[in-house]
Amino acid sequence: MKRASSRVVGAKETTTSKFFDNAVATALPRRSTRSSARQQLAARFSYRDDSSSDSKGAVVDNDGVNDEVTFGSDIEDAVVIKKSRSSASPPPQPGTTTRKRKRTATTTMKSEPSAEPSRRNRGAVKSELETEIITQLTTEETDVVPSPIKSRARKQPARKAVEPATGETKIQPPSDWEEIYALVKEMRISGPAANAAVDTMGCERLAMPEASAKDRRFHTLVALMLSSQTKDTVNAEAMYRLKTELPPHKEGAPPGLNLDNILAVEPGLLNDLIGKVGFHNNKTKYIKQAALILRDQHGGDIPPTIEGLMALPGVGPKMAHLCMSADNGWGRVEGIGVDVHVHRITNLWGWQSPPSKTPEETRLALQSWLPHDKWKEINWLLVGFGQKVCLPVGRKCGDCTLGLRGLCKSAERKKVTEGRRRVKVEQTTTTVKLEDGDEKGGVVNIKKEEMEEEEESGEKTEVVNEDVPVKEEVKEEATEEVEEEAKLEVKEEDLLSKSEEHISNMFDDVHIF
Repeated sequence: MKRASSRVVGAKETTTSKFFDNAVATALPRRSTRSSARQQLAARFSYRDDSSSDSKGAVVDNDGVNDEVTFGSDIEDAVVIKKSRSSASPPPQPGTTTRKRKRTATTTMKSEPSAEPSRRNRGAVKSELETEIITQLTTEETDVVPSPIKSRARKQPARKAVEPATGETKIQPPSDWEEIYALVKEMRISGPAANAAVDTMGCERLAMPEASAKDRRFHTLVALMLSSQTKDTVNAEAMYRLKTELPPHKEGAPPGLNLDNILAVEPGLLNDLIGKVGFHNNKTKYIKQAALILRDQHGGDIPPTIEGLMALPGVGPKMAHLCMSADNGWGRVEGIGVDVHVHRITNLWGWQSPPSKTPEETRLALQSWLPHDKWKEINWLLVGFGQKVCLPVGRKCGDCTLGLRGLCKSAERKKVTEGRRRVKVEQTTTTVKLEDGDEKGGVVNIKKEEMEEEEESGEKTEVVNEDVPVKEEVKEEATEEVEEEAKLEVKEEDLLSKSEEHISNMFDDVHIF
């Protein structure tokens, strides 16, 4: 209290204690439940200054504004109501030092009905604005037609379908077989599957061209019997030995592979000649037994039917159909020759559903929907493809067009990714700008593959003493450039000579001293 009284200099000071006057007298209803102890404590420390506050709690501030203070049970409940300064109120006395408290007056204004939408209608107004903007954009962009989204067709295997008109049940081919067939054929002709072993050492190509038609058919049959579980290269070597080393059946008869010589040869010698092929012991027996059947039942020629060929020992459906359709056979296509390559690859593509378990099941499934004109070609197509790209072990999915285009469901993803990266690198072109092009400026695009071929061949073209027609303007510009270069060279020589003389003079002066 002493400190508060000492701060007054020449005037009465209005302290904050004035807000505690009549704290117990008037209390707000919302705080009426407080205990009386706090009220007594507030009344104990209250201070009343008659000059600055009246009995009603009106306080005159230094700026001449009357403030009505309504007290509650606590200091926090003091509510100040600010009144406007009356004309009769005296101005503050000069020379007094008082502290001013910043008070914020809160004004309550009645809200008038505005043109803005209410909260309930804001969603409707927003949707209307959005529809107006969308309609405006669509009207402005009427010429732009959005491209339809391409739906990826589902790949389906060969399946049964009933025609509603006739009620017949037919086999529908796989959904993407034509595209796959065309791409594989392209790879076989000029792609990574070209020049396969079957192209030069296939069974139908191992017959001797100079032999008779009957002997050529017999050659094809023997080659097919030896080809089971044997590579084409090994089979071709065994056939070569039979055609050159098989002794004649009698003196004066031609040696080589024919029915009479096979009948007369000893089994041990025959086994030695074909000893590199797989299961050569069994094949020796089959060849000897088949030779007897051909001589006794078919007049020394091969059977002209599939059933007759399959009746021979060691001859199955694949060999029978290939021998029947071969050019050096009977030349009649009566079925598909399905070997392990055709059986394996078509199941990898998902053409059979469920997958076929044996080559015979694959043959029947393919013959149910594949066009007849492709029955002979498909064996050559897929055997070479299986030898070069789609190998039984270590498939080259990165080199296969089907894998790169996503047409093979069994392609290995890692190999396909690496193959796509390699293809991008190979397809990049090097742009070479010609220094002396035509008036428009010539640009040549040379593929990387072609450049590599040229570097390997080492061929270079050189132009020597070739007269090129040049325009007169170009000639004048060239002569002017040459003259300027000559003048510059002369100036440089003069400068060099002068600098050398200067340096020599300097050395002479030093020598004198």
